[in-house]
Amino acid sequence: MIKKLLPIACIAAVLGGCSTTSPTRMSTEMFNTDGDSLGTITMSEQPEGVKFVVMLEGLPAGEYGLHVHEKPLCEAPDFKTAGEHYNPDKKDHGLLNPKGAHLGDLQNLVADDKGMIQAEIFGPKMTLKKGSKNTLLFKGGTSLIINEKKDDGMTQPAGNSGPRIACGVITEKEAQRQDKREVEMKKE
Repeated sequence: MIKKLLPIACIAAVLGGCSTTSPTRMSTEMFNTDGDSLGTITMSEQPEGVKFVVMLEGLPAGEYGLHVHEKPLCEAPDFKTAGEHYNPDKKDHGLLNPKGAHLGDLQNLVADDKGMIQAEIFGPKMTLKKGSKNTLLFKGGTSLIINEKKDDGMTQPAGNSGPRIACGVITEKEAQRQDKREVEMKKE
């Protein structure tokens, strides 16, 4: 009897959005300083880190810095509530810095002439596994910030990348919302 109930309980937990396991894939919606959605960045667990699939529109053509920040807060207009770059190992900033980099330092994004960004980038050593070292879900979550200019890869503390112009939160609640949406889409 218990063996028959276990699969039903598991299905109910998935449909109800309750999960005791870490997400392997989740998305965050990115908002500009006016509160307009720019699109989504989807993260997926990989053997050596996290893959970020970027699908954004509405930014002027150009190059932009992208960083993971230490707090899951995105209060406009300056997004300072997101805190500093996610840096659990207390390293220097910059993907080009021989002493770096912050765990939250990511590759720059490039918007085309139509203001579209479609990219895949990789965050080595990051994980979506709760309770693990370098998890993007530590202490309630983190956030993704897009900066006005490209990150030069060296300058302290943020690569001379300018003001924060877009933000999205990375939290377990967002992962659970996504799980629910995917289950609902499969039902339709």
